[in-house]
Amino acid sequence: MRWKIVLHTIGALTLCVGLTMLFPLAFSLYYQDAGIMPLLKSFGFTCISGIAMFLIFRDREGNKGLSHREGMAIVALGWVIAGFFGSLPFYFGDIFTNYVDCFFESLSGFTTTGASVMMDIEKNAKGILFWRSLTHWLGGMGIIVLSLAILPFLGVGGMQLYKAEVPGPVPDKLKPRIKDTAMVLWKVYLLFSAIEAVLLMLGGMDFFDSLCHTFGTLATGGFSTKNSSVAYFQSAYIDYVITFFMLVAAVNF
Repeated sequence: MRWKIVLHTIGALTLCVGLTMLFPLAFSLYYQDAGIMPLLKSFGFTCISGIAMFLIFRDREGNKGLSHREGMAIVALGWVIAGFFGSLPFYFGDIFTNYVDCFFESLSGFTTTGASVMMDIEKNAKGILFWRSLTHWLGGMGIIVLSLAILPFLGVGGMQLYKAEVPGPVPDKLKPRIKDTAMVLWKVYLLFSAIEAVLLMLGGMDFFDSLCHTFGTLATGGFSTKNSSVAYFQSAYIDYVITFFMLVAAVNF
């Protein structure tokens, strides 16, 4: 087991998580809400940690590919690390009374479990709620699959990582172009996300709510920005759209 390459890859994954925090930060800046500083601190801490791990554990002799054990270690650690850094906006924002709840909410989002310990959802900053929903969307396709589209540019092999993350047999034709496979999966995911968000806006949702509910739908996790979830909108049209995309998201594409 080459722990150096494992931690080097985890550093790249951590940096990916940190960069995605720019999106909820943009919403907080737009709405000028209380999420600005928590998200800014989280973004800085996560990116610095990711860059530090990536540089400190870089193998200057070159990466010769990941073994199956190393791929499994990266996937196992990757979800825990994503959950830890994903909890920081909740922690810095004093959303919960203890860190355990912060980690629970984050890991529930990334694993698309959908369980929540957030009591009054609507009182929280827009940026924090967007991050909560974004963890769903990122976890829905898989943080690891996201990284697969990026890691080849960083000199990290991806086949063992893919085999460790995705259940079932991996066709031989996928092996030579694993980066392209990851990119195609994300393009399909983005296309479905864009279509659902537009349809929800046509049904009366604003841009913010349409994105957050799209994330929860396609991840099949169910996080909402409202205490009463989709029932808040009292719209049969919105129910139909979300129901359709829940079925689409359940298909193995």
